[in-house]
Amino acid sequence: MTDPLPSPLSTGATIGILGGGQLGRMLSVAAARLGFKTHIYEPGANPPAADVAHACTTAAYDDTAALTAFAQSVDVITYEFENIPTEALDILEAIKPIHPNREALRISQDRLTEKDFLKGLGLNTAPYADIPDAAALDAALATIGTPSILKTRRFGYDGKGQARLKSDADAAQAIADMAGAPALLEGFVDFTIEVSVIAARSASGEVACYDPGENVHRDGILHTTTVPASLPASARTDAVLLAARILNALDYVGVMGVELFVTPKGLIVNEIAPRVHNSGHWTQNGCAVDQFEQHIRAVAGWPLGDGQRHSDVVMENLIGHDMDRVPELAAAPDTALHLYGKADTKPGRKMGHVNRITR
Repeated sequence: MTDPLPSPLSTGATIGILGGGQLGRMLSVAAARLGFKTHIYEPGANPPAADVAHACTTAAYDDTAALTAFAQSVDVITYEFENIPTEALDILEAIKPIHPNREALRISQDRLTEKDFLKGLGLNTAPYADIPDAAALDAALATIGTPSILKTRRFGYDGKGQARLKSDADAAQAIADMAGAPALLEGFVDFTIEVSVIAARSASGEVACYDPGENVHRDGILHTTTVPASLPASARTDAVLLAARILNALDYVGVMGVELFVTPKGLIVNEIAPRVHNSGHWTQNGCAVDQFEQHIRAVAGWPLGDGQRHSDVVMENLIGHDMDRVPELAAAPDTALHLYGKADTKPGRKMGHVNRITR
């Protein structure tokens, strides 16, 4: 006998969000539109999400008293990033439900665990090997070869924690770049384009996927996402079915980003992110219900909303001094600005994004 589904949250309920960056900010705005309050938990002072949230706790993830008080003040807990310490989650989960669930976090926090999970579902990934030390890297290069990428197993994002190997001669420097952290070697994938599917699943098992977006990266950071992606209909269907398979296998509740390489031999899963995703920001101006509202709906136990695309969109990240273009963008037709309220403009820092409707 399965457990009965929890009752949907009523308007006025409070959703706790771990992390106070731009994703937490946009989740808070979406929650407010549905009549919910949000409470942010963030170790850093003055996070972007605090500007639009009902409450914000500024405390470390090892502050048991603060975590306990936070959990007691909310009705459900979600998060905007993966790398939350296990000990903090233990404290929180004993008090209130966490969505997406702990298994999704466990898998996505470690690149090796994630690759093994995807392989176990029968999905294709880049060739990979666990690299605990230099000897393991030498052995893996003999089979995987170069070009390849050495990545830390944990805590990498936006190109951080990675070293590219153009030849075996780069091995020593690549290992040094990992600074002793456990690593994973990934073989090169010869792909035509990279796409991502933003997919959602409710507690009742309902799955809804947005149209795949076509991604272009610069310096390891997402530059643009374009919808519709230049994909044949069959590949679009395959991408959506693949994302749904991952969600169902995890008994997932919430929104997930699934990054895929498109190759002549089919789709290869690059990585999954158990949260709203940068490549899904286009949904804010391309769909009736965007990824942030969809996530709030799922974790609140509401029905999933209509994620059909009503407009073609190009999303562009505003990085660092791209902010100098804001006056020009603010005057442009068919253009929606989404700025994150960050005080300091730094090279490589995501400051906002712009969605352009293409007609």
